[in-house]
Amino acid sequence: MNWLKTLATAAVVQAALMTPVVAGENLDAIKAAGVLKIGTEGTYAPFTYHDAADKLVGFDVEIGAAVAEKLGVKAEYLEGKWDGLIAGLDANRYDVVVNQVGITDARKQKYDFSEPYIASKAVLIVKSDDDAIKTFADLKGKKSAQSLTSNFGKLAQESGAELVGTDGFDQSIQLVLTGRADATINDSLSFLDFKKKKPDAPVKIAAEQENADYSGIIFRKGDAELKAAIDKALADIKADGTYDKISQKYFGADVSK
Repeated sequence: MNWLKTLATAAVVQAALMTPVVAGENLDAIKAAGVLKIGTEGTYAPFTYHDAADKLVGFDVEIGAAVAEKLGVKAEYLEGKWDGLIAGLDANRYDVVVNQVGITDARKQKYDFSEPYIASKAVLIVKSDDDAIKTFADLKGKKSAQSLTSNFGKLAQESGAELVGTDGFDQSIQLVLTGRADATINDSLSFLDFKKKKPDAPVKIAAEQENADYSGIIFRKGDAELKAAIDKALADIKADGTYDKISQKYFGADVSK
């Protein structure tokens, strides 16, 4: 019967290998190390980038540091290219990624997310003195500056606009400012960032989509205690005004909703 015992032992070992992370294991390790290791790009302003002194700064950098402080540890940043950033979680290179990572069903199949801490919407941007375009429907027959393959471009086309192709937000805004396009549909966060840097630029939001896309802090599945701790840290920095201070610094508005 030794072969039965051997099979039973093998089954126990296999089951142990397949057992998910023990609750609190990752959180305990983070607290024991005194460090929250954070994966981020470092090339994605205004969320995570290097300033003139080559210091890593940005909205997400400060949010990550504030969350780490609430956990009672220090933030340590590890930079990487976007293409492999989330995969770095699988390799245990860091504990979390804080990099405006969109919360999607596909990603939720493999990873856990915090509660959302960034909301972005599609907004319709026109010149400040343009009172003719007030809704997306008003784009019919108008020229809209868009990246042709983007979702924003598709929305403009569905609204009846004639598309003027661009390389991205900066070029789209310039075409609107110079009158070569009547409008652009773009991301609300990009617009807020632009207006924060150039408050006198004569452009405004004429309309916005009701539904928002949300971003969260992403980490490996299987540790409900870590998720609860990160969610509480985010709630705490919102309650004590830290979040609003950081949000106002980079966007001049609350970007959580």
